[in-house]
Amino acid sequence: MSEPARPVRGLGETDRSELKRRYPQAFRAPIAKRCLSLAIVFGGAGLAVYTLWRFGFSPAKFVDGLDKLGIVVVLMMPPDPGSQFWHYTSALAETLAIAFLGTLGAAVLALPMSMLAAKNVVANRILHFASRRFLDTIRGVDTLIWALIWINVVGLGPFAGILAIMTSDFGSFGKLFSEAIEASDRKPVDGVLSAGGSELHGFRFGILPQVLPVLLSQVLYYFESNTRSATIIGIVGAGGIGLYLANEIAQAEWQRVAFIILMILVTVSVIDWFSSRLRLAMIGRRAGATA
Repeated sequence: MSEPARPVRGLGETDRSELKRRYPQAFRAPIAKRCLSLAIVFGGAGLAVYTLWRFGFSPAKFVDGLDKLGIVVVLMMPPDPGSQFWHYTSALAETLAIAFLGTLGAAVLALPMSMLAAKNVVANRILHFASRRFLDTIRGVDTLIWALIWINVVGLGPFAGILAIMTSDFGSFGKLFSEAIEASDRKPVDGVLSAGGSELHGFRFGILPQVLPVLLSQVLYYFESNTRSATIIGIVGAGGIGLYLANEIAQAEWQRVAFIILMILVTVSVIDWFSSRLRLAMIGRRAGATA
């Protein structure tokens, strides 16, 4: 039989005094550090209060807005597409196509760019710095702005939406892919090089197998996110279900608006479920391969 657990003896005053003497920073932070923490907390709270005042926030206005929101929700019930069901379905399929093609195109173009932006692939500091700043510039412009730009370049329609998502995600994928590549293990690459392979072979057989599940997971997440983004850019004329949504809101057809929103929510949920299953399958295969 095992021995009964011994009760844990609390620290005596002598032990506590000895710990305070040895590690004073753990028991009492310096005055300057505590003042800085308090200044950050009060400064943030003051900035929040000033911002709310500057933007005209008031509890009465908020309560009045909630009352109007409740009226709109009541008008949305029950969701009803009317005679537009097949038009909505076709537009939703167009939105999915915009999100899929834009995400896929961005991922394909971002992979070689991410190699230039990764320190463990390209050692040239100037090229690395220029690649990172270029990706920051592309990523710094929102998808909606890119949609407005491409609409003026190629005209209204889904092609402008595809280009907008592709351009915006190109910058994001380039940054995420390069960070995943930099976090990879160098040992497989050294093994490929020692066997006579080139640097390109080292990336293909040493780095890419490590980071591919991470890259695919990021691409799947962005495809789900871009399904929502494609809806928004459709409002400005880039095709898809967003155009119908904007028209129904403008005409106060709230039951149809509710049906369109419900369609979008169900679609995003299905994509999320599918991508989760695919990610789990990839993780399982990777675990089986390394076992």
